[in-house]
Amino acid sequence: MNSQPNDSQTDFQGPVCPVPLRDYPEVVLGHGSGGQLTQELIAHLFVPAFGSPELEQLGDAAVLSLAGGQVALATDSFVVQPLFFPGGDIGQLAVHGTINDLAMMGAKPVALAAAFILEEGFSMETLARVVQSMARAAKAAGVSIVTGDTKVVQRGHGDGCYITTTGLGLVRSRVPPAPQRVVPGDAVLLSGTVADHGMAVMSVRQGLEFEAPIRSDTAPLHELVAAMFQACPEIHALRDPTRGGLAAALNEIAQAAGVGIQIDDQAVPVDPVVASACEMLGLDPLAVANEGKLVAFVPQEHASRVLEAMRNHPLGRRAALIGHAVADHPGTVVARTAVGATRVITTQLGEALPRIC
Repeated sequence: MNSQPNDSQTDFQGPVCPVPLRDYPEVVLGHGSGGQLTQELIAHLFVPAFGSPELEQLGDAAVLSLAGGQVALATDSFVVQPLFFPGGDIGQLAVHGTINDLAMMGAKPVALAAAFILEEGFSMETLARVVQSMARAAKAAGVSIVTGDTKVVQRGHGDGCYITTTGLGLVRSRVPPAPQRVVPGDAVLLSGTVADHGMAVMSVRQGLEFEAPIRSDTAPLHELVAAMFQACPEIHALRDPTRGGLAAALNEIAQAAGVGIQIDDQAVPVDPVVASACEMLGLDPLAVANEGKLVAFVPQEHASRVLEAMRNHPLGRRAALIGHAVADHPGTVVARTAVGATRVITTQLGEALPRIC
């Protein structure tokens, strides 16, 4: 990505979002939000340029077949501000986020690589706190950080500390979960409350105080996923609803599978304090980021068994059945409201809560 793309070789056609990529002469914050602008950037620039079959699957990680089995490879970058927030910090996110990307492919994480971009003048004491937090998070998850890189940019040319982590994992299932495997009738299971992370970061960034503290839900999900696979080896799809929240994750799966998704608003667990904070700020909890939750699509006949396994795990105590994949309205997500009406759940165009991961 050191050179400009050749417009004659780049396909910008298709109404992926209301404002096509070709109408943006410069990158905007919304291109990194996880919403429609991000999806268009990936679909019309990166995927055509790189063109690998694994990338075209658009999973949280790529599954590669090597001698003796399958491995998952994932990479993620973390630019959250502030670096420390209730319930977590950028170091924990850098470990948990990549572990979770591997877990969404049914993989057991084995090792991580870490790259740091530091701004000249960044506090060495703060850097030590971040690194020590990363080390603790990796040790607690049973994963080693085995290689990495460090770069320093001139003062004023960065924002303190950015981290990129890459993870390698061993795939448990012969057929890894993938959005394309979702079929009408699949149950949609959510592992717990939504919007905790995004609102925890927002509360610190804006100096907001609510009736009770809001803490990030950042956590490694691989052991929860392992328990789910023990209950049902045929999980069709998994996704951790980070940027763009649950709304973006469900829309991505609906479009990739060519199915409709119908959920029940009342069934989606939201902490009351988080719900109040979202209402005060005019945000839909379904569109706010999470860092320790997952959404699963499983055959209906196995839903109760998987749900029980989730609730028996500390990270799934508030797991819930929130809806089903349906044959109607393919590619569209709808929710039944408390008053019996139906609303369409869309992916946001751009940035609602910048710099949350």
